[in-house]
Amino acid sequence: MPNQKATKPPQGKVEKEKARRRGLLKRDFGGSLILPTGGHGGDVVIYADEEEDTLLEFHKKGRYNAKRGGNVAAMGVLTSQLRDGVAAPTLRIPVPVGTVVKRKRGTLLRDLAQPGDEILVARGGQGGISLVEMPERSKKKLMALTTNVMRDDSDKVLSLGQPGEEVTLELILRVVADVGLVGLPNAGKSTLLAATTLAKPDIADYPFTTLMPNLGRLNGDPSLGAQMYTSEATLADLPGLIEGAHLGKGLGRNFLRHLRRTRLLVHVVDAAAEDPVNDYRTVKEELRMYNPDYLDRPYIVVLNKIDIPKASERLPSLTEEMMRLGSDRPSTLDTAQTLSTEGGNADVPSSGVPSRDRKEKGIEDYPGPIAIVGVSVLKGIRINEMLKEIRAALRMCRD
Repeated sequence: MPNQKATKPPQGKVEKEKARRRGLLKRDFGGSLILPTGGHGGDVVIYADEEEDTLLEFHKKGRYNAKRGGNVAAMGVLTSQLRDGVAAPTLRIPVPVGTVVKRKRGTLLRDLAQPGDEILVARGGQGGISLVEMPERSKKKLMALTTNVMRDDSDKVLSLGQPGEEVTLELILRVVADVGLVGLPNAGKSTLLAATTLAKPDIADYPFTTLMPNLGRLNGDPSLGAQMYTSEATLADLPGLIEGAHLGKGLGRNFLRHLRRTRLLVHVVDAAAEDPVNDYRTVKEELRMYNPDYLDRPYIVVLNKIDIPKASERLPSLTEEMMRLGSDRPSTLDTAQTLSTEGGNADVPSSGVPSRDRKEKGIEDYPGPIAIVGVSVLKGIRINEMLKEIRAALRMCRD
């Protein structure tokens, strides 16, 4: 049987195979070879999450780094298996709803007031163009196909990648609430919140029991029937204020900013204290010194602890005196303007009048309370009447 010689493929078939392999290489419109690039670095995004309720985590961990992009990968040389590096995933950092994101020097970036709000705070770096390890002969062949590029001595790096952004931010949490409870320590604010909502704040008979704002949800007005859910509101119990709080004394100044988003204030006054009227004036004066806009907002005064005989007996006189500490001009609140100025110049409130000029006005020149209600939160006396006044004031704010 004669020896069979290996048959060679037709010359035309070999040329077609070479052409097919050349066609697998990525090229631009000018015919130049497009080399693979390293993966882009991950971006950093901060977003508002309803499940978060504090920024304390950032005290434990102050630096966040997104992952770097992947290196170029290859299976074979000068083939279509030459792949770009994998881009790094975006680093998403959750913060509580109501967080204000600012640069370290004070420039406002974004107010994350609604769930799902987010902001891109740092972009990841751009991937560079590089050569993978390959035989010298193949490397020279590849370099001959690529023109007008910069390379290092080892012919491995054609173009260095761009570094990602690095920023220093300041995060400020401003509670998102419809009603803010203010007053001196031990006035009964936390007890009121627990009595009217499902919140469980710490309650004790010593000052500054509340160290952080507590939130509670006030049910809607039952008299509205099926529309009662439209009248629901969020209450915020703030740590007690003391004289000099606007200067940083006590805990007040750290939390007075939470009142920026509220539409209604509730002054809780201990009617059994030695001088309830002076306590009421002290709180109003601290609000005026911190931000005069707070005194232009609608507010209600709740005289607490009227179950004590001394407080019950002087309830009419206290009501009359507190009504005199304010003008008859109705309270107004432009929520849109107030929120638009948050994080900006603290000396120019929403009314456009510089705070240094408005602070010359006394508390008697600002609107008086919508209503004054005597209650005993602990004993449950006249709670429904107080809730009725709060809901009516909220409806007035919405209208």
